[in-house]
Amino acid sequence: MRYLLTFLLVLLSATPVLAGEARPLAQDEAVEQRLINIAQELRCLVCQNESLAGSRAELAEDLRREVREQIRAGKSDQEIKDYLVARYGNFVLYRPPLEGSTVLLWVGPFVLLVGAAAGLLLFVRRRARQSDVPLDAMQREQAEKLLADISAKGPQ
Repeated sequence: MRYLLTFLLVLLSATPVLAGEARPLAQDEAVEQRLINIAQELRCLVCQNESLAGSRAELAEDLRREVREQIRAGKSDQEIKDYLVARYGNFVLYRPPLEGSTVLLWVGPFVLLVGAAAGLLLFVRRRARQSDVPLDAMQREQAEKLLADISAKGPQ
């Protein structure tokens, strides 16, 4: 037990030595804030469903560096996005423009929702019609027998 405690104390005392120096976020805070705003609307090309702002992939670092350089060069947000779209296609945008190739992306969820609602409505109507079908004599006799058996046994 004493060795374990000594080992833990040595390990805990060494953690500040292992910790590295934090990298500076940016030399210009305004540039960094603009970079974050732009990068939140861009998709990481390597990661699945992760924004360029949140990704830790090397390609994302490179793209953030590229965006940072373009901000420093005085380009507008739209010019930067247009540059990235020209280079990587609409895939880099989280909100791609409505075009022929993206119509299904924009309209598809609504079509599925309307289809599901129509299917549910048809199912409910069909189910309601089936419950109105009268029982024939044999079914009525079976139902009455089951009800009599249940009432004879009483609540359980």
